[in-house]
Amino acid sequence: MSSAAPARLKIAILSDIHYAGDAEKQRGHNYESRAVGNPLQRNFLRCYRHFFWMRNPLEQGKQLDRFLAAVGPVDLAVVNGDYSCDTRFVGVSDPASLQSAQECLGKLRKKFSGRIHFTFGDHELGKLTFFSGQGGMRLASWTQATQTLGLVPFWKISAGDYVLMGITSSLIALPAHQTDMLPEEIADWQKLRENHLVEIRAAFDALEPHQRVLLFCHDPTALPFLLREEPVRQKIKQIEQTIIGHLHSRLILWKSRLLSGIPPIRFLGHAVNRFTLALNKASDWRPFNVRLCPALSGIELLDDGGYYVVEIDPSAKSPAQFTFHPLPRKQ
Repeated sequence: MSSAAPARLKIAILSDIHYAGDAEKQRGHNYESRAVGNPLQRNFLRCYRHFFWMRNPLEQGKQLDRFLAAVGPVDLAVVNGDYSCDTRFVGVSDPASLQSAQECLGKLRKKFSGRIHFTFGDHELGKLTFFSGQGGMRLASWTQATQTLGLVPFWKISAGDYVLMGITSSLIALPAHQTDMLPEEIADWQKLRENHLVEIRAAFDALEPHQRVLLFCHDPTALPFLLREEPVRQKIKQIEQTIIGHLHSRLILWKSRLLSGIPPIRFLGHAVNRFTLALNKASDWRPFNVRLCPALSGIELLDDGGYYVVEIDPSAKSPAQFTFHPLPRKQ
């Protein structure tokens, strides 16, 4: 008598929760525009947030509660980064942002117990703001994220002939974030990056030919740098899907693909330079079979947030089946 086929596994995937606890909420919704000195830029940013990006960025914690109530039974959950609103722009070394992230992760861990894995987003570590140039990556945020929050830079799970991997995009894309780092911290960040790449190379070297990979990477800016790694290039066809976050909406992903290959723009400030550098290499995303998991709240313009549930066949005889579950804010 033949043995029964292994049961299909259900995995919930969500990203970019941007949860704000009480301390971050006290800073007010205009926390970002207040940091901008130029009044024209400040007004543009306010309009951009009000009509396009997110009108009330500190009120999105309700979406997490709605997700936790709506998601059905799953075998595993993966969360693809950005747990706080990072209202001081330096990651979770800011006590208020750390509190937000702790509350967010606490709710998720309570729901899924030991059946949940987290990737790093850029908000965990800090990032320069678009217009003001304030903030940036801080080693103190790395320490808080790994020690206090318990985030793991690289993780790997085997599920039959599938391998799930979570990587830290901010480390891999470190060459694109030179202006985000304090000069005295650059050498330590580079050591962290090399250690991270050692783990990734070893994981891809260990892949058997029959195994398929679901890769979780918050920011697709990291993918061209990852493609430079020989073990990744050798096994690139085994990556069935790379699930990204960061872009918040499929509209942004579509625009990124449309603008793929544009030359870097270096005269409009660090943010434009960084974004156009990423878009210049966006054609290198293609071999990774990118799929965007949008922000849980989507963007203001489209209200297109939600989460995925993916079913995988552990025998890998059929590709993973992704089902998107919209979670509109305006109901």
